[in-house]
Amino acid sequence: MTDPTTVHRRRALAAAVLGRPPERPESSDGGQEPLRAVTGRILDASPHMIVVEAGNGAEERLVVAPWAVAWRGGDVAVADLPAGTNVIMRTVHQGKVVDRIWADTTRITGTIVSIRTDGKDQLVELDAGPHRGRHTIVIPYRASGRLRVRHPKFEPGYLFDAIGVREGEGEGEGDVLSALLPATSQPPYRARAVPVPPPAYGGAQSRVAGTVTWSDAIPESGHRARDGHRTENTRLPDDRQGTTDQHISGDGHGAAYPMLERSDSGCDDAGTSCAGLPYLALGSLLNVQNTCTGRAMSIPIVACGCLAGRFCDRCVECDTSPRGRIAEVSPVSFVELGGDLIKGCFNARIGLG
Repeated sequence: MTDPTTVHRRRALAAAVLGRPPERPESSDGGQEPLRAVTGRILDASPHMIVVEAGNGAEERLVVAPWAVAWRGGDVAVADLPAGTNVIMRTVHQGKVVDRIWADTTRITGTIVSIRTDGKDQLVELDAGPHRGRHTIVIPYRASGRLRVRHPKFEPGYLFDAIGVREGEGEGEGDVLSALLPATSQPPYRARAVPVPPPAYGGAQSRVAGTVTWSDAIPESGHRARDGHRTENTRLPDDRQGTTDQHISGDGHGAAYPMLERSDSGCDDAGTSCAGLPYLALGSLLNVQNTCTGRAMSIPIVACGCLAGRFCDRCVECDTSPRGRIAEVSPVSFVELGGDLIKGCFNARIGLG
């Protein structure tokens, strides 16, 4: 995982050189009502109110809109979500009213290593790349049909991408990942045989079109700060109060980008994409526009997107995008740009923020 100190320092240095504020620019909502993503663990849920504990320990109470729906492996009533469920919620009206909830939702992406059966279910070992490691997922029998239709090359060496649920404590180790919905149509080539990008004409483009997806494995754009520079929401363990170098949780925004220099990212798999992307550096601000909704924001590049670069697929959320994943963003960024985690992608244009 990229050291958040490095990302923050690079953003600050770039801002100083370019004469701009170090903070992320304000998002553009395309003339629509702003969306705010709220994450946390449910303490209590009813048809009209939901109470969650945020990552900093603060308690937040939100009104549930009458039309709000929740997804936890399928559509469920908000009041049926149990305490302890990890959620990401899309809110409106200045972040006070919830109109969409995704509960224990995760994205499962990688290269198939092995497949074995466990009763009627299947256990699949995936290689999620050098940054995310290997893990074994469950494909329940009830979901195998729809997943196999979109993954005709269901064998080692081919790519896999699905939406599912994470059952456990939500901390990673020991959690059970169940794949339920295909996130894309599987590319027909092996993971190591990515098509070359088309030749570029007329010089470098200021903006590149393609597909943007999301991943809950992207680290937040946090940074380290010294005493006197903590945000008001920072909460530290009692035994660390008063120390001079503390970690501040990020705002939930972050992007993984495929075309990074290998020496910069520390990744031998970096620099692969069929989308004809320019090389950028960790810490760069990437301006991402959802061309389906018109919403846009600048997101810091905090991780190598070498796995995303191996997918030469298209998004058909509102039109047919050019081939290639041009970025992965965190769930918070994806939701605030108007994306639906279950649909998995949106058509986008990117440029420097």
